[in-house]
Amino acid sequence: MNYIIRDTYLQRIIDRMHNGEVKVITGPRRCGKSWLLSHIFTDYLLSIGVSEKQIIYLSFDIDDDQNQADLLNSSALKEYLYSRITDNSQTYYVMLDEVQEVEGFERIVNGLVAKGNIDVYITGSNSHYLSSDINTIFRGRGDEIHVWPFTFKEFCIGRSESEQTLWQEYYTYGGMPALRNKMTAEQKNAYLQRIWKKTYLSDIIERHRIKNTEALEALADVLSSSVGSLNNPNKISNTINTLMHIKVSSETIGEYMTYFEEAFLFEGVKRYDIKGRKYFDSIKKYYATDIGLRNARLNFRQQEITHIMENIIYNELRVRGYLVDVGVVEKRKMSNGKQESFRYEVDFIATNGMKKFYIQSAYRMDDPEKAETESRSLCNIEDSFSKIIIHGDDIATYIDEKGITHIGLMRFLKEEDAIL
Repeated sequence: MNYIIRDTYLQRIIDRMHNGEVKVITGPRRCGKSWLLSHIFTDYLLSIGVSEKQIIYLSFDIDDDQNQADLLNSSALKEYLYSRITDNSQTYYVMLDEVQEVEGFERIVNGLVAKGNIDVYITGSNSHYLSSDINTIFRGRGDEIHVWPFTFKEFCIGRSESEQTLWQEYYTYGGMPALRNKMTAEQKNAYLQRIWKKTYLSDIIERHRIKNTEALEALADVLSSSVGSLNNPNKISNTINTLMHIKVSSETIGEYMTYFEEAFLFEGVKRYDIKGRKYFDSIKKYYATDIGLRNARLNFRQQEITHIMENIIYNELRVRGYLVDVGVVEKRKMSNGKQESFRYEVDFIATNGMKKFYIQSAYRMDDPEKAETESRSLCNIEDSFSKIIIHGDDIATYIDEKGITHIGLMRFLKEEDAIL
């Protein structure tokens, strides 16, 4: 079968095979988690000599044609699984898709893992059940692999259009895998709108028994329209109350924001004081997990390329395994005859083990004043970690006289070692 092999995630799964833990594949609905197990990983197992009898794949996704609704009862599921696992001398690979739909799945999964010849893989689309509580649910034996929609590099595989045409399509419609089968703008828009309403919002409303659905939808609009901006529940509730005339408390908005993060629709990013070495607790920036979903939520009205580019860079860093903060660096200097404190924003502080990068997203740097503004915050950071500006223009990579590395956006998105 011809499909995109998502090498990054396949390798992360391979690296965890037979480790005695539950491999927990998380991510937003429709991002490709099911396909990763049912096709990509399954085909890999078959290619190394694992027989079909050793592979047990079950889906509990309500929208999946292969849905195993008759096994949603935990007793029936357990009985079925053990009827398939009949030879203790062989290793079985059990894959349970959207397993959080099965009440009491934790005990079944923990029982499977306790068997020495069963390697368990599960997927889930809600972090309240399958991310934040992994250590508790699986008794310290859960290992998470988070999956995102297609990156730009994945999006371009098998496509013959010009790079600019592909980029425009990507930053408009995003990387949800099913869009590859939608030929027209109308089809793509309808698909994104449908999964917003029928999949994401309906799931959150049902799961959390939300009564004020108008406020929930208003929050989705506010978070979508303000990607990359500093926000907190109080600021957002004031906006919704004042401008949208929907009554909702900041406490409720805080809960709803958590629900969107648990559904992997947005990520909240902490703000870090680089010189003071401390976090600001009360405020975060929020980025959309998929820029196409964000655009569809706003009916493609707000296509500010600067914010979209920043969001896509953030997602790319996260896919590559970086922990990301947004930074601020404080500088005291004389102004009007007295000492004043100035704060300069750093778009991203990206950390992965011993590696750390300070990164600015700059769609245009075509005049000296703009160049000075983008580099000012980086120049005020006094440690020796790499400082990088990613340009929207297709430029040759170079290091300027201040020691800042300049990289074109396309190279950054297509070459994973571009910032090493």
